[in-house]
Amino acid sequence: MSDFESEEELEPTWIRWFCSLRGNEFFCEVDEDFIQDDFNLTGLSSMVPYYEYAMDMILDCDTPNQMFTEEQQEMIETAAEMLYGLIHARYILTNRGLSAMADKYNHHQFGKCPRVFCNGQAVLPVGESDMPRTNTVKVFCPRCENLYIPRSQRQANIDGAYFGTTFAHLIFHIYPEMMPSPATQEYVPRIYGFKIHPSAKERILAVKKMKKAKRNKRKEQAAAAAK
Repeated sequence: MSDFESEEELEPTWIRWFCSLRGNEFFCEVDEDFIQDDFNLTGLSSMVPYYEYAMDMILDCDTPNQMFTEEQQEMIETAAEMLYGLIHARYILTNRGLSAMADKYNHHQFGKCPRVFCNGQAVLPVGESDMPRTNTVKVFCPRCENLYIPRSQRQANIDGAYFGTTFAHLIFHIYPEMMPSPATQEYVPRIYGFKIHPSAKERILAVKKMKKAKRNKRKEQAAAAAK
């Protein structure tokens, strides 16, 4: 084997490189044969700028860099990340994609629920919308069924559409053995060991509302006087 061939084998693909970046731990590696099937990409060409060049980048097809300005190259790189994310959202609904994500879930690679009474329950990435540039990704805890912001700021900036609204719930229908038992413990606020009566909470909220109304009135009066 020549040195050139060995270097080629050692060089990671774009997909592997992208998934290994810090902050991209939520992504799994999409099989190239899935990407090369046009049926799986229906509608994406109209959503992603520089679609053809972005696809070439994802599939490691050689495109002369001299063709583009530095600004265009950056735009193509951004488009490639967006295109991969949208492909990823579709891939993780397939059997192979679900299997890859289930393995990451079982190894707690998406993090753990921050709620104390969930006892470190593994979470899954979820989007609040299937449309890109709508919401950032959240993590879903199957024990308390709540959404949380990922602890990593890099992960928290990922587009939620790259995981979609279906995956985090479909996976438990395919792998029901992974579904944890529901959370039963709840934190009970106490003062000197006694539970806080609901009427006391209502009084606190009423006082808070009244103070806010007074602050708003003072601001309005100040604004009127300034005129």
